[in-house]
Amino acid sequence: MIATHRRTTFPACIVLLHALAACGEQRLTEHQLSGPTMGTQFTVTVAAESEFDRESLRNQIYETLDDIDSRMSTYRANSELTQFNHARSTDWIRVSPELCGAVDRSLALSTLTHGAFDITVGKLVNLWGFGPDGSRHEPPADADIAAARLTTGHEKLHADCDRPAMRKDHAGLYIDLSAYAKGLAADDISALLDREGIANYLVEIGGDLRTRGHNANNVQWRVAIEKPDETGRTVAKIIHISDRSVATSGDYRNFFESEEQRYSHTIDPRTGRPVTHNIASVTVLADSAAYADALATALMVLGPDDGLAFADEEGIAAYFLHREDNGIAERMSTHFRLLTDR
Repeated sequence: MIATHRRTTFPACIVLLHALAACGEQRLTEHQLSGPTMGTQFTVTVAAESEFDRESLRNQIYETLDDIDSRMSTYRANSELTQFNHARSTDWIRVSPELCGAVDRSLALSTLTHGAFDITVGKLVNLWGFGPDGSRHEPPADADIAAARLTTGHEKLHADCDRPAMRKDHAGLYIDLSAYAKGLAADDISALLDREGIANYLVEIGGDLRTRGHNANNVQWRVAIEKPDETGRTVAKIIHISDRSVATSGDYRNFFESEEQRYSHTIDPRTGRPVTHNIASVTVLADSAAYADALATALMVLGPDDGLAFADEEGIAAYFLHREDNGIAERMSTHFRLLTDR
């Protein structure tokens, strides 16, 4: 029996909880702006003392999001990234400072994680049916996986952002920024709100969050981390955060099953195949949403033991949910426990 599960418009493994009534009168008003972006949804929640120009802010948010999508989407035929991916040259190619910077930071994260996070995994993502080429219902042939791996590897991609320009060693190398761009978008919207003098907000894009200040009741933002459940949304843990970003990578929203085997959209760049361990999701807290997004993906790839050891070694605040025979169990890094223990 073959089953497919793809909810690309409902990917969030994190849920914003609205402010609960506090002791005393609510001091601020909550304003919310939302809409479609990057194949998912964005929500910007602002806690402010007075009204502001919502229409102007909404327009600026859409301009920011469209600019990122036009540079970094693999689903838009005319995006800057698509043009680079389709280029057959292995010479230096001029790119925008924004795309170069995103790629350069991603390559640094690849080095940090010893290849567990790798944006050159695009050919494999597409091969397994999780990219713009369309879905599939059974695993690809071993020979096709081996061929795609020849064009995969962060060491085959180079960025020189002083030019700015990028170069690939193999003409078929294909960049996929899906585990970085939504977090980057949350970071850029956060920068926009800061420039507009907005002190209290929560930005959410496809499950990647960035917070500033406090909610309408003058307390930290309350965020629920989802318990892995393919049939609905239940809460595993509630955290309270301020001036921090949150991102979750999970295997239960985007996968297919073939011959009673689950194939997750999280591809291990080191093997060319979906991860096979028992981690259902990893949540990371960090200053940057892009950084949290990338690290959550890397820790999903590394697995329960290596991932937790890496998080503790690097001081990463990470929360792991993994499957056991009797249900879902949690593990957390030392830094996550220190930040959320109350």
